Amino acid sequence: MILSVEKVEKSFGARVLFSGASFQVNPRDRYALVGPNGAGKTTLLKIIMGQDAPDAGTITFAKGVNVGYLEQETQLASDVPVIDEVVASAHEIRELGERAEHLQQKIAEAGESGEVPQTLLNEYGQVLDRFERLGGYELESNARQILAGLGFPVEDFGKLCAEFSGGWQMRIALAKLFLRHPDVLLLDEPTNHLDLESVQWLRGFIASYEGAVLIVSHDRAFMDACVDHVAAIENRRITTYTGNYSSYLKQREDNLEQMRAKRAAQEREIAHMQVFVDKFRYKPTKAAQAQERMRRIEQIKSELVILPEGHKHVDFKFPDPPRSGDMVVKLEGVSKSYGEKHIYSGLDLTLYRGDHVALVGPNGAGKSTLMKMLAGIEAPSAGTRELGVNVGVAYYAQHQLEGLKESNTVLQEIDSVAPTWTVPQQRSLLGAFLFSGEDVDKRVGVLSGGEKARLALAKMLVAPEALLCLDEPTNHLDIDSVDMLENALKNFPGTLVLISHDEHLVRSVANRVIDIRDGKMTVIDGDYDYYLFKREDLAQRAAAENASATETPAAAPVRSVPRTHRKEDTPASAPAREAHKTKEQKRAEAEARAELNRRLKSRRTRLSALEKNLERDRARYDELMALMASEELYADQERFNAALAEYNDLKKKIADAEDEWLELSTEIEEEIARGCA
Repeated sequence: MILSVEKVEKSFGARVLFSGASFQVNPRDRYALVGPNGAGKTTLLKIIMGQDAPDAGTITFAKGVNVGYLEQETQLASDVPVIDEVVASAHEIRELGERAEHLQQKIAEAGESGEVPQTLLNEYGQVLDRFERLGGYELESNARQILAGLGFPVEDFGKLCAEFSGGWQMRIALAKLFLRHPDVLLLDEPTNHLDLESVQWLRGFIASYEGAVLIVSHDRAFMDACVDHVAAIENRRITTYTGNYSSYLKQREDNLEQMRAKRAAQEREIAHMQVFVDKFRYKPTKAAQAQERMRRIEQIKSELVILPEGHKHVDFKFPDPPRSGDMVVKLEGVSKSYGEKHIYSGLDLTLYRGDHVALVGPNGAGKSTLMKMLAGIEAPSAGTRELGVNVGVAYYAQHQLEGLKESNTVLQEIDSVAPTWTVPQQRSLLGAFLFSGEDVDKRVGVLSGGEKARLALAKMLVAPEALLCLDEPTNHLDIDSVDMLENALKNFPGTLVLISHDEHLVRSVANRVIDIRDGKMTVIDGDYDYYLFKREDLAQRAAAENASATETPAAAPVRSVPRTHRKEDTPASAPAREAHKTKEQKRAEAEARAELNRRLKSRRTRLSALEKNLERDRARYDELMALMASEELYADQERFNAALAEYNDLKKKIADAEDEWLELSTEIEEEIARGCA
């Protein structure tokens, strides 16, 4: 046990967040803490950190445990360079280094005067071992790797923290936390403000993290890749599940079916006995039996199964926007610069009615800039923007939350943009955005970040325009809200431009993908899966373009050909090049390939064996995950302990095998690359 939450209770006035909430986190566990907005996930994290006090219950950490906490919002006002700020945050590691130096000096002094005490040697060994395991000798190197993984370009490492926006400051806070390498990581919405590539890096980081992790997130794909346990806040209690988020959903539904069946059986039994009581309670010869049944009814009622609150699934369809012409928006010969910083040059792009476009690429590449130019929020430095016939634009970004008036109620905010709607119509719209009952009378000032985001989206979509531009619309939304938005966007008949780190949303909604990086734009006519398939080809083309750019005075502008006329580039075919080779050249190349295959034979054999073993071990791992989720196994302590021990051994074995597989694969690829050079 590294963290224990025991019978915790928390209320705000008459509203009970949770009662008797209990769960336990063990070393290297990856927990997702899930529940609807307002269920108390962030409050529970603050209670665990000691920033808030529970009404009852206890939080217990193992002795000497170091805890790191990433809050939803953070603000740095530091005038220190980013790299220095991150390295300086690892004060525990630096203290270990100082302690090791001090102990080393004491050992040297003791050695000069006689025998060195064993206790001194033991402490020095323990301190030095922990210092090395936490990366004490490579602090700055590790800091640079973490910053790069979170999307910081190398040239930004020396910039002052105060120069960065809120989203980038959140990344700095993440980097500081990861460098410290705490025993327990508490992460509240860590993927907010990250791009898709940084989210993928974060998945790998958490998967290989040696400590325990407790994550609050709305990103289903992220949780599926990262977690092996789920703690769900349901009915003001916490229920734990073994497995990732998708496994939790299946287990929850299976458990719910069992609970519904048991509840139905209890209600049938109550109804059956109530008939007897109603008929015979006043008949002297049957009174005793009626009284016994009444006591039994009360007992069953006290044991009545309480069904969890169902997830709020609301089908919502946007009102149809005004019908536009086929061409919705066109950028032609567009360039964009901020002072000396050039973002785009000679950009051409045309979007059509029905396009659902995802803008992807690393943070800082210019996705938000492109969206703002498409929306007309920012003007290009050169070139033209043209809107199609009858095209209006609606633009959503996080700063729109600041436009909400805190003294207004939720209903008043909607009334400000839909004054001609009736109150039932306004309530119906708010219900689609998960504001129901008394929620509509809440003041904006008391809403959570997620509730404010939902309200801002609802205001924008009261009467949607033909062109919707959404910049990270899922930040601070819970999974039910994201589901509602996803379903609505999929069926939206207008044109959509979307920036999101939520891979599930992008995969569900996009029918075109625009990859933006290094001031260049590549349009893929297809969904996100097709884009992933084409990404390797994109990388090869980018490398070819960079190579040709060094041979010509200036690079040609990047253009997006209208899709009705677009053709795939067709590089010179390999057979045509082969026709010009002599027999001697072909023979020499064949011999070189044979020699390469001989050198790689043993490694390929080992790689094949690893893949077979991994397939077998992963299958067994999945079996154990399913097995440990069953109540039958929990009832048999001996079998459960054996399964848990096998599970822990298998998890380490798989991780080691994956590391070896990756190392061998890299060696083979590098060897092949050298052989082909």
